[in-house]
Amino acid sequence: MRQLHLDVEVTRGDTVESRHRVHAAVVEGDQLIATARDPHLVSMWRSCAKPFQVMPLLTSGGFDTLNWGQEELALACASHGGEPEHTAIAQRMLASIGLEEGDLACGPHEPLSARGARLWRESGQPLTRLHNNCSGKHSAMLARAHTMGWATRGYQRIEHQVQRACLGEVSCWSGVPFDDMAVAVDGCSAAVMALPLDRMALAYARLGAAIEAGDEVPARIGAAIRANPTLVGGTDRFDTVVLHETQGRVFAKVGAEGVHTVMIPERKIGFAVKVEDGAARAQHAAVVAVLQALEIFAELPQKLAEYVQKPVKNTRGERVGELRMAVE
Repeated sequence: MRQLHLDVEVTRGDTVESRHRVHAAVVEGDQLIATARDPHLVSMWRSCAKPFQVMPLLTSGGFDTLNWGQEELALACASHGGEPEHTAIAQRMLASIGLEEGDLACGPHEPLSARGARLWRESGQPLTRLHNNCSGKHSAMLARAHTMGWATRGYQRIEHQVQRACLGEVSCWSGVPFDDMAVAVDGCSAAVMALPLDRMALAYARLGAAIEAGDEVPARIGAAIRANPTLVGGTDRFDTVVLHETQGRVFAKVGAEGVHTVMIPERKIGFAVKVEDGAARAQHAAVVAVLQALEIFAELPQKLAEYVQKPVKNTRGERVGELRMAVE
């Protein structure tokens, strides 16, 4: 079993000021092949579950009855940056089922991408629920309720048929029994499940293998993500950068509180990382470090290298330290 060292440290001058402990599990096929710290650590999966949460809408045929395409599917899987392209598609999704922004259960928050935040400020318009990074997922969940004839009000609640179907899908792919998953409420108000890291990695390894094999629903999800890298993240979002820099060979999916799940379909590999203290600044460096350990790159692209060694600056813009992989 290969042991990885993924801790991240932040310096100020020559002194290590902060250190982030990182856990990880890497699965190839159904086999755990590499770990960092505790590969069985249980954590909330947060937004990493999105590709599985849209599956019931696809398998039921509801997605196709709405004549939705790859843009809608990509946004359903996205933690988007709240840019105009993102909000327009979410609004279009809602309009196609006779609903509007106010029907979304997720609350508004400032756009996550720098471009999205700038364009919103310049617009002078109030924040809406469409700016929420999960508005695509929620629009798809509303569509699931609508096409099945279920109540759309309360679709986000754990006991609703929409959420039960999503939890069942995650159970199927991860191998964690439905009744063994701890379930809580996500930041966007939908149900969120807790899984061990190795089961998160297993689910992504299986999804990647299914995409590579051309299985219908996984292949559609994979094609939509590859065709719309900016929709699944944003102009400066890490997941989009990974898709661009690997020419669609690697799919990374961010989750809140330092969790990230990644798949490499052509190698049937999935892996999950969790920054123990939830620090987002450490998770991107850890993901890139795992990709390097798996020899995905002959040479690390500059845009990804910037996540592994990043300057710390003061309010004058002067470099006073750096974020880097910790010395083993």
